Formats: sequence, C-alpha cells, structure tokens
Amino acid sequence: MLRPQDTATRETKRLDGLWSFRLDPDSAGRDAGWFRQPLTGAREMAVPASFNDLAADAAVRDHIGDVWYQRVVRVPKGWAGERIVLHFESATHRATVWVNDTEVMSHEGGYTPFAADITGLAVPGQELRVTALVDNTLSFQSIPPGVIEQTPTGPAQIYWHDFFNFAGLHRSVWLAATPPAYVDDVTVVTGLAGRTGTVDYTTVAAGAESLGTRVVLRDADGAEVATATGAAGHLDVPGVTAWAPGAPYLYDLEVQLVDEAGGVRDSYHQSVGIRTVEVQGTQFLINGEPFYFKGFGMHEDHATIGKGHSDAHLVHDFELLHWIGANSFRTSHYPYSEEVLDYADRHGVVLIDEVAAVGLNMGLGGGIFGGQGYPTFSPGTINDATRQVHAQAIRELVARDKNHPSVVLWSIANEPESDTAGAEEYFRPLFDVARAADPTRPVGFVNVMLAPHGACRVSQFADVLMLNRYYGWYVNTGDLAGAEEAWTREITAWAGDGKPIIITEYGADTMSGLHSLTPQPWSEEYQVAYLDMNHRVFDACDAVVGEQVWNFADFATKSGIMRVGGNKKGVFTRDREPKSAAFALRRRWRAKA
Repeated sequence: MLRPQDTATRETKRLDGLWSFRLDPDSAGRDAGWFRQPLTGAREMAVPASFNDLAADAAVRDHIGDVWYQRVVRVPKGWAGERIVLHFESATHRATVWVNDTEVMSHEGGYTPFAADITGLAVPGQELRVTALVDNTLSFQSIPPGVIEQTPTGPAQIYWHDFFNFAGLHRSVWLAATPPAYVDDVTVVTGLAGRTGTVDYTTVAAGAESLGTRVVLRDADGAEVATATGAAGHLDVPGVTAWAPGAPYLYDLEVQLVDEAGGVRDSYHQSVGIRTVEVQGTQFLINGEPFYFKGFGMHEDHATIGKGHSDAHLVHDFELLHWIGANSFRTSHYPYSEEVLDYADRHGVVLIDEVAAVGLNMGLGGGIFGGQGYPTFSPGTINDATRQVHAQAIRELVARDKNHPSVVLWSIANEPESDTAGAEEYFRPLFDVARAADPTRPVGFVNVMLAPHGACRVSQFADVLMLNRYYGWYVNTGDLAGAEEAWTREITAWAGDGKPIIITEYGADTMSGLHSLTPQPWSEEYQVAYLDMNHRVFDACDAVVGEQVWNFADFATKSGIMRVGGNKKGVFTRDREPKSAAFALRRRWRAKA
C-alpha cells in the first residue's frame, strides 16, 4: 500500500477538519445502523487529534469502547474514470469504515495505515458519507495488550504501558485518485561501492498487464542520474552523494507505468537516501563508519491534541533536537506519523522504529515494579493469537517504513517479559518475521531491568542490545555511587556478548523548578547528576554505541500515585520548556561529535 500522493497522474484530497463524533458506550451503533444516516446526538471533533482531551467532559476523556466519526465529502468532478481510494493513516486501536451504507474495510492496530478501493461507490462530483467506528479497547490479543476488568462502578480498562491510552483518528484521512492501472508498491535497497551508489528496486503494479515499467532516478536538482526498465532492476549512481546522519541527501525515484508508445499511464515518486547500515562486532556502522546514537525516547504527546499529528509541533520538536545536539530517537512505543519519518529523512535524523508491542510484561506495570495478577504468556493471556496480531503489526510497520533512510533499526517490542521459556517461544518466530520482511536492517527489542544479563532468553535473537535501565531511580534511589557500581557490573556483563549496546532508556522524574542544594530525587540538580553518572558508565564501555534519554519531554499517563500530572522524566516539560538537564545534555552532545 502506497501513501496517497499528488503526481502527474494522481490527485489527493485531505479530509482533515471537523467531523461529527459520538460516543457509543453500549456498542449499540453497529446493530442500530448508525452508519446509514447522519449521526444523531453528535458533537464536532477535530481530525487529526485524540478525542480524549478536546471535550471538557470526563465521559469523553475516560471513554472505553466504540466511538463514531462521520463526515460528508464531495468527490472531485475531475476524477471520472479514475480509481478512487479512501485512506486512513491510522485509527487507534481498530476501526470499521463505511461509505454510505456499505462497509468497505476493517483494520486492527492503532498506528499503521489502511485503505479501500471505493471506485464503485464514489461518483465524481457527488457527495458520499464516510463513517468510521473506532474502538479503543485493549485485550490480551491486541498490540498493545490490556484487559477489561469489572469494578463496583463499571468496566475499567487496565493496561500496562506507561502512557495515556489516547485514541481516535490521530492522523490524516484521504480521498485519492489513481489511474485504473497503477503502481501498488515500491521497495528500494541501497548500497555504496566506493564513489558509486547502488539502488535495487522492486515494484508491484495492478491492472497493468499490457504496460511496461520505467524508473528514473533524479538528483536533488532534478537532473537524471540513472534510468532502467522492468518491474525490478538495478541502478548505478556514479559520484553518489550519500545520505548520512546530519548530512541528508535525497534522490527522487519516479516509477512510471508506460504504454507501447511510451506514454506515461501512472507515475509515483519515492524519495531515496543512498546509505548502508550494518553491525560488525560491537560497532553500529552507517556508510561503513561507526555511529553513536545521541537522543531520546520520545512520544507523540501534546496538550489538548494528545497523539494527534501537528506539523507545527513536528517542526518545533525537531528544532529542539537540533538545538540540544541529538542525532537520533526511538519511536517509542509505536510507529509515528509518516510525516515524522519524512521529516527525519530530510533532516538527517536517525530513527529506531518500534512496533506498538509495549506492556507484554505482567511483572512490570507502567514503570512501577509489581505483579499484575496475570501470567504474561499463557493460553488465556498473551498467546498464539496475540503473536499473530504482533506479527502482522511488524509486517505493516516494515511495509510502511522500509524505504526511509532515517530508519536504521527495527524494535519489535519494548520491555516485554524476556526471562522465561514462554517469552523465548513467543519471540523466536517474531524475529524471523521481521528479518523476512526486511533482511537489510538489524533487528532488536528493548530489554527491561527485570531480565538482566544472564537471565534474558530473548536477547540471543537480537542483532543489537537495547537496554532500559534506571539505576539511581527505580533502584538505588538517591544513591548514585551505589547505582554507578551496580550499573557498571551489569553493562560489563552485557558487553561480553560482543554486540553493540544502545541504552534506549535512562532517566529520572524531575519537577521543573524544584531545586536542592544537594541533589535530591525529583529536583533538577538530581536529574543532571543522575545523567552524569550514567554517562560515566557509558563512556567506560566500548560496546556502548548510543544513549537515548527517557524522555524528550514530559507526557501524559493514566492516573496513579507515582505520576503527578504524568511522567516527568522529560528533559523538556510537556510544553517544551527546558529543564537544567537540557543544557547539560547540550554541552555533552555538542562536544561529542
């Protein structure tokens, strides 16, 4: 599935704006046929945005279950004879969509796109009604998982990830027109051989049995540098300008479907950054050069809009990344908006791209140690059906993001239980799924402190070791000397495995404006001292190839006594004001070129 795009042969119409919106706490709407007419009792709701914080209403913020979105759209009259597609960039966590009275698609998973060909229902120049039923509930067979428990006041959604379960239509919805014969998929794999770059491409077309395929690669100035014919092929780029961290360069690959006379029947453009990624021993290499990750775990999280995508917030966050000297981040803990990846490609920021598999650990609850009352892996909890959903989430992530040069590493889970036989059995085939989907990038998962070196049974499958550790915060709280000693012992053991180590989380909750003469937990001074201690540990270990602080900015979580207005481990506040740690990191990262 290709993202909607305006080209010489294609046209798009973005359906963002105000939609009609209605809660359905009793899940009555499907049987009652709410999709068959305008929603009654509806309010207006912004798309894209999480619905939770937009209404001054606890019933909306804390809603569990079905919600309905609807709008009427006019199909452009110039689309006669075209194939017309309805495309959702995401719906959290699952959706069913109708056009007029006809169900056209359903999708499981809250962070990857889905689309339907609605040519037979869309009449150019006329209106159609789009209705989406979105369900935000989590179960043991969803990714991420959760469970509905009955309480004296009614059902409650329990989940084990430490960020608020924002839901809705977080990203854009599109109508798109393509020719009846169209390019359906493009895959590029790049390489470097001295000063020559290589691009191996594979395309898939539909309805194009009588058409040929031609590809044209152009440089950033629009000059042709290579051409080829055929649905798959190889391009050489002499004198290549490689894509590199901090020095991005993008070529444009145009895929054309052409008739016998050479006329272009369809055209699709794919940006291409020519670079290589590989792991050698304890080194992580980009373009054959050792790379050191400096950056953050982040969240798509802002006041009011929740996880809704905003170009203004996107630009501001990347400006702060540049200011502080970061070169990378992890899309914790789910695939981010495609606009984020496009922006990273253009600005040379390196990404660890993560599946929404967070909370697969009943021994860990939202950063708070303690059992949850369920076994993690069992026939009645996380099981074979869950793994099938998880595998599909991996395939959809790779299918969407495979061509982004900024993406250098896949993460297939965050902090799962990984020290049991059940974990080993569950994850072994998922690593096979990831490598089959993309054999060109390394694959890993993020290890939690409950599965230290020698106990973890899943790290054997990973190309890169990604560790979340909170010595000095959740353990050795306030005792940075003891934390440094314990942390050094463990990281030295991991280094003996001979794999690169990225510290994907380390951080301390910090109240902006709270100060102490001697560093005390929750103060800005303690956050700085805590980071300094961690950096001494990292700098003493040659196998460490990256540090990503948890977190870039404070973010919303479910309520609890450990979370005062959300998670406060941000180096920036939720509204992006710097804490003292931001300036300390800026000094370190700008010096560590």
